[in-house]
Amino acid sequence: MTLRSIRNLTLLLGAALTSGCTVFPNPEPPRVMDLAVVRAVPAAGQPVMASLRVDTPYASEPLAGSRILAKPTPSEFRAYEGTRWRDTGPVVVRDTLVNSLRQSGVYTTVITDTNPAQAELTLVTELSGFHSQIPESGPEVVIELHLQMIHDRSRATLCTRSIRIVEPASGTSVDQIVEAFGAAGSDLATRVIDWARTCDYPSDLRPSPETDPPRQP
Repeated sequence: MTLRSIRNLTLLLGAALTSGCTVFPNPEPPRVMDLAVVRAVPAAGQPVMASLRVDTPYASEPLAGSRILAKPTPSEFRAYEGTRWRDTGPVVVRDTLVNSLRQSGVYTTVITDTNPAQAELTLVTELSGFHSQIPESGPEVVIELHLQMIHDRSRATLCTRSIRIVEPASGTSVDQIVEAFGAAGSDLATRVIDWARTCDYPSDLRPSPETDPPRQP
């Protein structure tokens, strides 16, 4: 390499550094969002005398990822840029159900599938909708979940249900969409708790009937 070539290369590098360019850019981290339940869950009264394990919902791509999804057409998914859920969509839904079931007191104990403890019951779910869409009526979010309650000892299915939540959004910005997801999560939790109370549990797990207080003479 000649002296002139070295001088030209030095000038080129100096110009790049002066302009603030870098070969390996360091972009800002994306916003990390949570599914914030916005309404209190109903109390269950007498609990089912059993521990419940809530499995992480099964989901296929792209619902199995952490991107906040929109579905502009029935055949296309898109992701909101620079924003994601704090974990994968199925984990976010699982944690919402676990927290709500614990608050309701419908079971004596509620654990996740990451807990090695044994349980009498397992809630198995499939997530087939966790996205926003814009029909003619305006922007909305959709959560679709199929539920199956399993008795672990007998492996019998005690009850099943499919729940579809459609929650209107106040706008199309990511903040408005996430806010609508929170309202949809609240509705989902309430419906799951109401459904769980109606399952045909074995007699040894059923809530004991409330007794009337003794009458005063």
